[in-house]
Amino acid sequence: MNIAVIGSGYVGLVAGTCLSDLGNEVICVDVDEKKISLLNSGGVPIYEPGLEDMLKRNRAEGRIVFTTDIKDAIQKSKAIFIAVGTPPGKNHEADLSFVRAVAKSIGEHMNDYKVIIDKSTVPVGTADMVAQVIKENQKEEIDFDVVSNPEFLREGEAIGDFTNPDRIVVGTASEKAKKVLEEIYKGIARVDKPILFTDVKSAEMIKYASNAMLATRISFMNEVAQLCEKVGADVKMVAKGMGLDNRIGPRFLQAGAGYGGSCFPKDVNAFRETMKANGVNGLILEAVETVNHDQKRSLLPKIKELVPDLKDKKVAVWGLSFKPKTDDMREAPSLVVIDQLQKEGAHIVAFDPEAEETAKRIINDVSFAKTPYDALADADLLVIVTEWNEFRNLDKEKMKSLMAHPNIMDGRNVYDPEEMKQAGFAYKGVGRGV
Repeated sequence: MNIAVIGSGYVGLVAGTCLSDLGNEVICVDVDEKKISLLNSGGVPIYEPGLEDMLKRNRAEGRIVFTTDIKDAIQKSKAIFIAVGTPPGKNHEADLSFVRAVAKSIGEHMNDYKVIIDKSTVPVGTADMVAQVIKENQKEEIDFDVVSNPEFLREGEAIGDFTNPDRIVVGTASEKAKKVLEEIYKGIARVDKPILFTDVKSAEMIKYASNAMLATRISFMNEVAQLCEKVGADVKMVAKGMGLDNRIGPRFLQAGAGYGGSCFPKDVNAFRETMKANGVNGLILEAVETVNHDQKRSLLPKIKELVPDLKDKKVAVWGLSFKPKTDDMREAPSLVVIDQLQKEGAHIVAFDPEAEETAKRIINDVSFAKTPYDALADADLLVIVTEWNEFRNLDKEKMKSLMAHPNIMDGRNVYDPEEMKQAGFAYKGVGRGV
């Protein structure tokens, strides 16, 4: 099928590449000429495991092209995915200006029947708005359908999430559009994981409600961790015991330094604003965001128990991205932690396997190490902010020998407290009250 994906950011690039890998002819569109030039020259603007190889293969086989010519992409394609950004507005609501602009272009350039697919994370009612804008900008009346098809891509796992999804959600009342979406996704739908067809508004709600629930679990466990520290319990054991209940399950029960990224902070706030706009208080989500805000700032008091005076102390920070397997630092806890440490007068040496170049663009007065060990040289303190796997099994004796003082603030509970204490470290985790 001929498919256009408008927006070549994280979602659009992953979706376009995976759709081309399924055998479709895909045109990816973006207004950013530098990004399109980079993609056409073989570069990849984001780090996502597996994406570069898949993109290279499908580009070589001619199934995916990149352009700034939105008119050509619209007129050549039967299905048009809208995958542009929906950044927070001034009151935390989703800013739909980019979505509106794409809908206007579709209306202006449409030449025959199209299925327009909202892939961006958008509030309920957006499909109706897109349809209205298209109609208002058509030169002549041409039939089309607008479908809601929310994305559920985890950064660092996006290729697998697209090609082997937990669910594919499609909101539409049109049988014609339904057949088009069935054709697009027939290669990855499974007997035990069929496409879930719903009404449009329910599909739009599913994405926000899902992210809000996951963020709620994280903030809940971070608050439980605070109690564990007070009473002498171990949040890791509490989470394990909770997760064995099949009504709860083990996922997203890990306490840490708070959540970040491009989705949870933005989507929790946007969903709450949608609730308020419709007369629902949104009290739970307000608490979720408040707990997360506080959790990002909760490491410093514990750090100061280890190193009371941070002025002119060297602090190694392991992990800058908001989670492993990505170079994304949007809303990353590391930004808050580093800012706090710098205000205390500490000198920061950071290491991250992928996010160094991103970090250089957004933080100042930080030195960068080439390896985790290099960051530890003469350090008075190590702070772990992102749980990259390569941190887990490093040589503890070597770590201790490199440091000026063997203090560790483990903001992701990477290590076992007893093991670290036996190895000679002054160690603090999150919720490790035992």
